[in-house]
Amino acid sequence: MEEGYSEPTPIQQQAIPVALAGRDILGCAQTGTGKTAAFALPILQKLDRAEVVSQRYHDIRALIVTPTRELAAQIGESFKAYGRHTKRKYAVIYGGVFQGVQVKAMYGGVDILVATPGRLLDLMRQRMVLLHKVEILVLDEADRMLDMGFINDIQRIVAKVPSRRQTLFFSATMPPEIRTLAGGILDDPVSIAVTPDVSAAETVDHVLYYVERDDKPELLRRLLADPGISRALVFTRTKVRADRVARKLTAWGIPASAIHGDKSQGARERTLAAFKSGESRVLVASDIVSRGIDIDDISHVINFDIPHEAEAYVHRIGRTGRAGATGRAISFCDRDERDDLRQIERLLGRAIPVVAGHHDGSAAPESRPAGGSSGGTGANRLRGQHGRSGNRRRRR
Repeated sequence: MEEGYSEPTPIQQQAIPVALAGRDILGCAQTGTGKTAAFALPILQKLDRAEVVSQRYHDIRALIVTPTRELAAQIGESFKAYGRHTKRKYAVIYGGVFQGVQVKAMYGGVDILVATPGRLLDLMRQRMVLLHKVEILVLDEADRMLDMGFINDIQRIVAKVPSRRQTLFFSATMPPEIRTLAGGILDDPVSIAVTPDVSAAETVDHVLYYVERDDKPELLRRLLADPGISRALVFTRTKVRADRVARKLTAWGIPASAIHGDKSQGARERTLAAFKSGESRVLVASDIVSRGIDIDDISHVINFDIPHEAEAYVHRIGRTGRAGATGRAISFCDRDERDDLRQIERLLGRAIPVVAGHHDGSAAPESRPAGGSSGGTGANRLRGQHGRSGNRRRRR
């Protein structure tokens, strides 16, 4: 109740009893569904035992492995909040920062360790982290770890934890590669899926602009002139383009910052803090951090570049329309991105509505005329489409 929860989410309803019973879990759940509490609460309860509470040196009993620094930090904050009235010790370790601070946080041992794969393996090699007492292993965002090339790292980590353990395996999607990985790690798991393997949030409206590549910055500037876009998350394909877009917006007087994997951890934390506080209205991001951005009231997600993978589109737009609020997903598509767009629409099972009256329809394929409402000035149509969002209410 202190965290404002009145009733469990679907993933929590299904996963918590199974986790408390000691069964392995194969869970399919997107970010924003309450998944962290679904494994954090059972862990805290199961570790509330006399032999754990009374130990002088705390052995790692629960290990949570997650792909990015942002996700690791958020999970750590959740354990801090949920476990504030317990004596369980926890630590968070990830790359991109000096390891000394993290090692110091583990003095005397910890009961719960949250880690990214690279830093975890580094400290294991230095004999600063021992996993021989792990009772509960959580692999979070497994599909993202697979995409980031962490498959061998995960297998090395799993090989170092006891074979007799409980494993909670969560993934936003369940492609064959993930099921194969899970099959070699889990023991007679209970499968839990609160959404289809890939699904877009029903609270998000989707619209599409056909626009030439070089005209995308100007279109973005025009859209952001609408104050109805109160907090926008803009996705690019590359880190370099994220930096360029952020610099261009800032030069135009639109407060914007870029976040991606090449930024230091301190810079990423400052950028996210500025976006959360409203100091920066626009955050330009690469896909590598898309699932680590857990910020309320993002009114719009703008796909400055269409992602190569259709599933990435679902994860991008999942940053808006969260917790029952409505949101808007806007996509820019140039000539070279049409094939990727078709894959996304095939995944969604429908075409994304095209905005009519756009100043640059030259990028639109002749076989698919632009749709949308007619009448009024271009500026009015633009505001009508994207004004108020209805936001109610590898080594790392």
